[in-house]
Amino acid sequence: MNIVLLAATGRAGSTILNELVSRGHHVTAVARDTSKLPQPLPAGVTAVQDDLSDVEKLTKIVSGADAVVSAFGPTSSDPRYTTDVAYTDQLLTTTQRIIEAVRNAKVPRLIVVGGAGSLWFAPGVTVLESGHWPQPYVPIATSHQKTLAALKSSDINWTYFSPPVLIQPGERTGKFRLGGDDLIVDANGKSSVSFEDYAIALVDELEKPAHERARFTIGY
Repeated sequence: MNIVLLAATGRAGSTILNELVSRGHHVTAVARDTSKLPQPLPAGVTAVQDDLSDVEKLTKIVSGADAVVSAFGPTSSDPRYTTDVAYTDQLLTTTQRIIEAVRNAKVPRLIVVGGAGSLWFAPGVTVLESGHWPQPYVPIATSHQKTLAALKSSDINWTYFSPPVLIQPGERTGKFRLGGDDLIVDANGKSSVSFEDYAIALVDELEKPAHERARFTIGY
């Protein structure tokens, strides 16, 4: 498949890029700073420098793709990340531009790396509302909720892939569970997955669609 991967150098993007390459997909890796991509570039990978700020340019970049994967997120090292929804809402505005570009270019699919805050913690109670969500991450979770709503109201073929509460670098085990809108926890009540296993599930979804115009999630 020909995949356009947006924000290909972040933690999620770089792991997804590795998984796509390992399965032989052709990837257009889009990044603000392409020097952060693997050097030399793996076979089948084309680097494109872009900051995702212009719909017309984005439309040209994604044209002809079988699918677009957006791993975009606001820079978490910025102090506003933990205090200012106006800052984290760049997730929403950027995704809105991506939706428009996907529509304009008639790309068959968009998969968005999502957030965990909007998952159901209990009937009628989201993770964000549960009292267990860390206060510094309320702004980004709020922006993710808005982004999911924007996807749901769009007319493109979207998929929103929520990680569990904890996602971090780890092992590529291939052993995980998938779900829909409910938070997945293990026997000890822990909600977690490695970036490597998250990438497996995302590329599985690209290859064998099972959650079109829907959200799904993952956990151990």
